[in-house]
Amino acid sequence: MKIKSLMDVPSALFYPLKEWTEKSITNFNIFVGIGMAFMIFSMVLYYIYASKIGKSDERTSKIHLKSAYFMLMTIIICDLAFPRDYLVNQFFMIKYSLAIFVSGVYLSLQYRKDFK
Repeated sequence: MKIKSLMDVPSALFYPLKEWTEKSITNFNIFVGIGMAFMIFSMVLYYIYASKIGKSDERTSKIHLKSAYFMLMTIIICDLAFPRDYLVNQFFMIKYSLAIFVSGVYLSLQYRKDFK
């Protein structure tokens, strides 16, 4: 794949992944399965630490807002990095699972800092 402008860089970076998933249906199913497993893991991580931090009050509302901020920044960065030409739904799933994972990691670090 030729890079003609700066907008072609994300497509060129993920082009080998596109070729790999198009080789066989098994490769595509592996890619989707890993994405779904990562999504479930991220949601469980976020739910565990969001429930451990507790209900909304003055302290926890700031934590949850900062967690949402990290989630938003991850989504914006992934929008810039992932290509829009191919595997759109799969990258959509990975984008949001990565955002939930980053938010869950922030909550876990904040929980360790506050309660230990």
